[in-house]
Amino acid sequence: MKNSMILRNKNIMVTGGSGFLGRYVVLRLKEKGCKSIFVPKVEDYDLVKSEYIEKVFSDSNPDIVIHLAAVVGGIGANRENPGKFFYDNLMMGAQLMERARLNKVKKFVAIGTICCYPKFTPLPFKEKDLWNGFPEETNAPYGLAKKMLLVQSQAYRQQYGFNSVFLMPLNLYGPGDNFDEKSSHVIPALIKKCFDAIDKKDHKLVVWGTGKPTRGFLYVEDCAEAIVLAAEGYDKSDPVNIGSDFEISIKDLAVLIAKLSGFNGDIEWDASMPDGQPRRCLDTSMAFREFGFKAKVGFEDGLKKTIDWYREARYKNG
Repeated sequence: MKNSMILRNKNIMVTGGSGFLGRYVVLRLKEKGCKSIFVPKVEDYDLVKSEYIEKVFSDSNPDIVIHLAAVVGGIGANRENPGKFFYDNLMMGAQLMERARLNKVKKFVAIGTICCYPKFTPLPFKEKDLWNGFPEETNAPYGLAKKMLLVQSQAYRQQYGFNSVFLMPLNLYGPGDNFDEKSSHVIPALIKKCFDAIDKKDHKLVVWGTGKPTRGFLYVEDCAEAIVLAAEGYDKSDPVNIGSDFEISIKDLAVLIAKLSGFNGDIEWDASMPDGQPRRCLDTSMAFREFGFKAKVGFEDGLKKTIDWYREARYKNG
């Protein structure tokens, strides 16, 4: 493929390349034949600070930047760290894109978030509705910080002819996800709760919220494929949803994860805790139309793979 050859011969920097999504993106790039991939390590480069931004570009000399690095977490982490989530994500993205422009980088792929959307967005979420309201309160600082990357991307294209694109992935899940109970998202959090309850022989599981909100989810390998396809063949300033057409209530999700994990007890809902955004379901037609992406992994199959991975990781040392 012609587009694959373009990536294969480029120096590519993947910020966040050793993280959950980043590892899959790097693997997919290698499968495409890319040999020159630079992954800045957190301990070597604090990408919130300008001096490290300059250093990372000097050390890597990239033709293409795929910016995945982010300070992220579930509802609890967002509520506890709104200032940090806003500042760190804003400063990383803004400074990386500016330095990429100054260094004449050929393409900047910015990874946003579904949290950019207004709290009450018509379903399914369409890119044209992105500015029709304020994001859901619990993750608004994070979502708005990421959304500024879109503003910067479009402004830089308009003024400087800078080639940057902005992708908004749906909630991700898969093997290697973050299972830390303080910062994990809903799927790994529920999986861990089920295994904790099984090990403690508890017959009850307490889950935040009412269970009424709905979410769509995207398997991490599918997301990595979408990002690489966009890096190869998408060169417009319009934001693009990256996701699946699947939607499930949190209540049904909890029941399904309990079944697949082997937890047979009761699920109790703590309605005093926040639900987050009422519904999330994406219109994914633009990604298919512009660069041929369509999610392939079925939700239950993806969940089984994730749970099997977690079970093995949890009990590997006896």
